Amino acid sequence: MLMCRDLADIASDYIDGELTNRQNLSVKMHLMMCKHCRTFIGNLRASTDLLKVHASRQENEELIRKIDERVAEALGARKSESDGCK
Repeated sequence: MLMCRDLADIASDYIDGELTNRQNLSVKMHLMMCKHCRTFIGNLRASTDLLKVHASRQENEELIRKIDERVAEALGARKSESDGCK
């Protein structure tokens, strides 16, 4: 019988589909009986999905350019204000 700590050790492999059929069956049997591990696997799966979505985003070049321009303007304005104080 698979124990909770054993499941925690192989949880990522389970989500990634890298377990043997026998291991996969043991995990599924354990999950049927253990609410805490079902929650753990659900949270791990949601976190993994969120990271995949975040990692696949393309950079928005236009947005980055606008941010760079605003930062440069703000720094230029700050420099002008400090030059006037001398």
